[in-house]
Amino acid sequence: MDMPKLLDGRLKLRHLLLVDALSRQGSVVGAAAALHITQPVATRSLHDIESILGVSLFDRGPRGITPTIFGEAFTAHARAVIAQLTEAGRHVVELADANRGTVIVGTHLAGSNVLLPGAIARLKVHHPLLTVIVRESTPEQLLTDLEAGRIDLIVGRLTSPTDGTAIRRNLYAESVELVTRVDHPLTEREDIQLEDLRNFPWILPGVETVLRRELEEFFVRNGLPMPENRVEATSFLTVRQLLIETDMIAVLPSLIPRDDARLTTLPITLDPIGHSVGVTTSATRTSSPSAEALIVTLGAFAKELMHP
Repeated sequence: MDMPKLLDGRLKLRHLLLVDALSRQGSVVGAAAALHITQPVATRSLHDIESILGVSLFDRGPRGITPTIFGEAFTAHARAVIAQLTEAGRHVVELADANRGTVIVGTHLAGSNVLLPGAIARLKVHHPLLTVIVRESTPEQLLTDLEAGRIDLIVGRLTSPTDGTAIRRNLYAESVELVTRVDHPLTEREDIQLEDLRNFPWILPGVETVLRRELEEFFVRNGLPMPENRVEATSFLTVRQLLIETDMIAVLPSLIPRDDARLTTLPITLDPIGHSVGVTTSATRTSSPSAEALIVTLGAFAKELMHP
């Protein structure tokens, strides 16, 4: 096929935004709603893009649309362009006023309750006019948002090495513990065995997480089935309240209960389950001054956590 002419003026920024929205929403209706345009406009714009490229970007089905190999490739490039333009605008603003800026950070359970709040508090002491926006989501969604420039960095568990799309910087290693409220019935017992925990309700991470897969392997190694009486949650506020109000047992990073007077850990090791907590940034664009300031502060505060 001939090389598509993408610089002849026909391809617009709105086309790139549409491709990104279609990939995220999985339907023309959802993408149109996300972009505040009508469905006919979205459909017509998609036809325009595919005409310019000369290939089909999405397969249409009764349950929505899915990207073709061309759609996956073009979406990645579209998100990179959107991210660069977003960063360019913010960079200009920060150059115009070095004391102001915005950093958007994504986070999930590991790092969200101690590391990130502590770093933000220290950052605001030295940069009071810098705005920090925190967004919580799944690791997979956060990586998509990072790729598209909707967030500047991710704070949480590192599950992959640095690659062509993301740079991952380790800040500290953390174990995983079994956590309950301080007056849980099990805290009064000695010589607790894993078998003793089967009759209590559990709080587990979602099936899409790496930690969940590790826990399933842990139970298999110990010859036990996964707890049937369970709740799946990743929101720390939800998990904490459930622990305080019920006899539930949660699997949580070790820093979470360390300074919480209402929570404690059970004396059962989950070795070899553990993880590295760190910062993930884009490998395809330079961090803004605001983002870099938060990254530096995260590193400094992580050292304090590990050496109190």
